[in-house]
Amino acid sequence: MPTTHILYLHGFRSSPQSAKSRMMAARVAAEHPSVTWWCPQLPPSPAAAAALIERGTADWPADRMAVVGSSLGGFYATWLAQRRGCRAVVLNPAVDPARDLTAHIGEQTAWHDPQARFFFRPEYIDELRALESGPLHHPERFLAVIAKGDELLDWREMCGRYTGATIRLLEGSDHALSDFDQHIGAVLDFLELAG
Repeated sequence: MPTTHILYLHGFRSSPQSAKSRMMAARVAAEHPSVTWWCPQLPPSPAAAAALIERGTADWPADRMAVVGSSLGGFYATWLAQRRGCRAVVLNPAVDPARDLTAHIGEQTAWHDPQARFFFRPEYIDELRALESGPLHHPERFLAVIAKGDELLDWREMCGRYTGATIRLLEGSDHALSDFDQHIGAVLDFLELAG
């Protein structure tokens, strides 16, 4: 069944203004105008982010929805896909954010607006642990785009987490996937979007 609803989840300190999000939104609008697109600003609290995602997609048909997530958004996308059984694309996904984000407890600045600040609280680590979703139930429903050149996350750990999924392993690139324009076609093909 073609995908009629798509959710894009940005990463830690990022926003709907990310280059990948804007590029995907433009392509979906131009080539698949009937598809519902939603890219919310996620709150710093993982529990609040999960609640927002659940509320916003509650009436979406699981067999015709898909989720795309970058970095921390990839972790959230995996959690949602495991719950709903929908298709998912993860872009340099965070595998163990409870471990990795412990070093970032405290005040943070937003990547796309350094004037915007938020506080990453210690209790958010436990909220992240509560969203861990275990081995993939349906790895065939996942596409992982993983860059060996990721300067923040270990590509080997990402590949291990998504065993059995379709993996697009990039020899270079970076955490932000600055060359996403070269991979967006494969992402859209995997999503099988409605016309």
